[in-house]
Amino acid sequence: MLDDTYKIVAGRGQSLYKEKGSRFIGFAFPIFSEESFKEELAQIRKDYFDARHHCYAFMLLPDKSIFRSSDDGEPSGTAGKPMLNQILSLDLTNTGIVVVRYFGGIKLGVSGLITAYKTASREALDAAGCITKTINVLYELHFTYPLMNEVMRVLKEENIEMIQPDFTLDCKLKINVRKKEAARIEEKLKSIYGLKLVQNVTI
Repeated sequence: MLDDTYKIVAGRGQSLYKEKGSRFIGFAFPIFSEESFKEELAQIRKDYFDARHHCYAFMLLPDKSIFRSSDDGEPSGTAGKPMLNQILSLDLTNTGIVVVRYFGGIKLGVSGLITAYKTASREALDAAGCITKTINVLYELHFTYPLMNEVMRVLKEENIEMIQPDFTLDCKLKINVRKKEAARIEEKLKSIYGLKLVQNVTI
């Protein structure tokens, strides 16, 4: 069974690796969709338009089921794959890396390129740091005022914070529940007669 935790980079990280005149500038950053990665890549390409290569790798989703990598003109397997392997080796997801190369005039060979892209990626990831997040299930609760005390009692017992509470006409609020606790807490809430529970709503 899939664990309900996953690791992502804590923020943005940058690195610089030099070898035989070539410069490899690494960037690591959190992403939450392929589109957000493409936006980061486009900005880096714009900022470093005069670089010869803009190689990349990224991984998405807690189960790491979406991933891509590109050698961007470097010999096959010398850039994108070593970069992706650094994300995997740190057990990260929702993480993107771009390494920009300025060619120094001397070829590094296959092993030299692999080392360069691997090192630039790892140092950028280390600079970014990492945090552990939980996979959560989001619920929306609908209930009438007389049920308020019962609902609040459950939320207090389970130490669950309310999200976007709306108590204008009837009562409505959202809660985020850790995946492994979701079934138990769902049963607890469903035992409150008259409470309507909607799962996987978006904030």
